[in-house]
Amino acid sequence: MTTLAGEFGQHLARDRRRSAHTVRAYQATAERLLAFLTQHWGGPVGRPDLARVSAADLRAFLAHRRGQGLGNASAARELSAVRGFLAFATGEGATPRLKGPRVKKGVPRPISPDEAVALAEEVAENAAEPWIGARDWAVLLLLYGAGLRIGEAVGLSASVLPLGETIPVTGKRDKTRIVPLLPPVRAAIDAYATLCPWPLPRDAPLFRGAKGGPLAPTIVRRAVQHARHTLGLSDRTTPHALRHSFATHLLGRGADLRALQELLGHASLSSTQIYTAVDAAHLMDVYRNAHPRA
Repeated sequence: MTTLAGEFGQHLARDRRRSAHTVRAYQATAERLLAFLTQHWGGPVGRPDLARVSAADLRAFLAHRRGQGLGNASAARELSAVRGFLAFATGEGATPRLKGPRVKKGVPRPISPDEAVALAEEVAENAAEPWIGARDWAVLLLLYGAGLRIGEAVGLSASVLPLGETIPVTGKRDKTRIVPLLPPVRAAIDAYATLCPWPLPRDAPLFRGAKGGPLAPTIVRRAVQHARHTLGLSDRTTPHALRHSFATHLLGRGADLRALQELLGHASLSSTQIYTAVDAAHLMDVYRNAHPRA
């Protein structure tokens, strides 16, 4: 069973070019499904057996997972992973029809430009060393000033140096997009590169940890968490919120939705369209707070 789940993980990484996080999560789901079916059916489960998985079996599996505390969003992701695994294992491309749980789409919560800058400044000022402060400032400006995901920012290689007006960014499924750099963002990266005590050959990571290894996203998240508490900002103020803010503020200034899709590296326009709801929500907040009859 473990071998079959492992083959599924290899398929996702090699053929589908899914992220390491997705591969781990989907492979774990496959292992859980196989273990459940072994108990549910009362015997070992092989690849041929998966062709007889029914909608009732999947409902029983989801009920089992619900009993373990799974919420709607997680259950929907679990079902998506199960469908992908069954299609891979049976080679038929068809899975039992089962309607997934309803998931209420959340609207991203952006922060204001002043809060974004204050957050980055607080993180930089609290750094243990000046070069680390310059590093954190550059990383957070990439999130807010260029709309990068945290994984994309820390995954940049030093080959982007010397900087021009744009940089290539490798996003989900190894898709590369070209992202323009504002002068303050370029200046922040250049300042970090000058102060960094570690050599930056072209094939090495651009952003380094305190001991010279690649910078881990968790380091940035912890620094942001500490800074937001100091500043009294919401718990929703995360590194990813800076990317949301980048998109929302651009859209509010009249950016084209298709152009924004390219900047963010979204495969589907529907992923970008959530920011139209964000912008509308922001306008309603302004209306309620400012209009005398609101």
